[in-house]
Amino acid sequence: MALPKVKADATEARLAGLTLPDTVSDARQSALARVSAMGLPHNRDEYWRFTNPRTLVQPEAPLAEVPAVDGAPLWDDVDRVRIVFVDGVFNAERSDDLKAAGLEIAQLSDALSADISWAKDLYGTLEARGQKPVDRPFAALNTAMATEGVAIRATAKAEKPVNLIYERESQSADPLLHTLIKVDSGAEMTVLETGAGGARFSSVIEVDVGEGGAFHHVRDQGRDHERRVLTHCFAQVAAKATFKSFTLSVNGALTRNECVIDIRGDDAIAHVAGACVGDGKDFHHDDTIFVTHDAVNCESRQVFKKVLRNGATGVFQGKILVKAGAQKTDGYQISQSLMLDDDSQFLAKPELEIYADDVACSHGSTSGAIDETALFYLQSRGVPRKQATDLLTLAFLAESLQEIEDDTLAEALRDRLAGWLERHATV
Repeated sequence: MALPKVKADATEARLAGLTLPDTVSDARQSALARVSAMGLPHNRDEYWRFTNPRTLVQPEAPLAEVPAVDGAPLWDDVDRVRIVFVDGVFNAERSDDLKAAGLEIAQLSDALSADISWAKDLYGTLEARGQKPVDRPFAALNTAMATEGVAIRATAKAEKPVNLIYERESQSADPLLHTLIKVDSGAEMTVLETGAGGARFSSVIEVDVGEGGAFHHVRDQGRDHERRVLTHCFAQVAAKATFKSFTLSVNGALTRNECVIDIRGDDAIAHVAGACVGDGKDFHHDDTIFVTHDAVNCESRQVFKKVLRNGATGVFQGKILVKAGAQKTDGYQISQSLMLDDDSQFLAKPELEIYADDVACSHGSTSGAIDETALFYLQSRGVPRKQATDLLTLAFLAESLQEIEDDTLAEALRDRLAGWLERHATV
């Protein structure tokens, strides 16, 4: 079937502004064919009706002022392996030595050109599988065109987390980064992400968690007010394995974080969570999640909290699919927004699709204002109104932050949120 002209024209223009990498693999060619067949989205597409993709589709990124550096880098006191990208290009001078106990790390270009079979086998595989039943053409575009990124393999329990740091120096930086992660059976690792990365930033992460392995992911998307960020995380989780991902977003013009998790082994666990705080009509934040249960006695959690004010917009689209035979599934999904005024909006589309009869699945979505009774109680105990509002806001966000297992990492993000609230008066 031919694409509608508006999608065909937009796709052709976007592709014309990109250069196909010198090394054209079967995976890249296949991804390029997927993009051409699906076409880039517009806001009449079902999964884009709450978020206008116009600035993501256009050939050039809208200019975005480079934010000033404010304070010490996040997790600066954590012993970690730092991998720095500046405007989407790996910077060896600012990065640490890519060696750490329990880890094998290589630049993406090296991993795909060298004889690293696991990286070649993984590249584009989970992204291609994640195109059904929902088209994700931006992810396919990334697979076809991205040349920068890293390949990380955990062969044991890693001694240090890996911190992917995305710095921006150009007002027009428009990077595409692709990260491959393989966690061997029984191995464990943590990946941290910090920074917006570009005026417009596209990131794809493919994660393969082996039997009994554990993968922890904590992401802070920076304080860049004018950023436009589109991320995809595709994960497959084997038997008795654990996948946990958390994202904090503050500020930003447009953020869309997609996560597609395929639970393929019995007794596996997959949690994905997020918190965002947004101020102003130019703030738009979208979490789109799809979790598939295809094994017995597995657990998934989706926990998303958004704090919105002054015309900000929050979106949540989350689905739990339980396939036939995936008995004893425990699926939990909650999306909530705290509206600090009457001008903001929260748009939610929670879904359950269940083909097994012995499951415990639930979903819920709510929007509300600050609890006036609780606010009055705190003020009656001498707490100023602004401080009381901030305390209740942090309490609202707490459930999502509890999904982070490492208390040190979680506390740093709580401090980040408290600092944002301090700078953005709520009353």
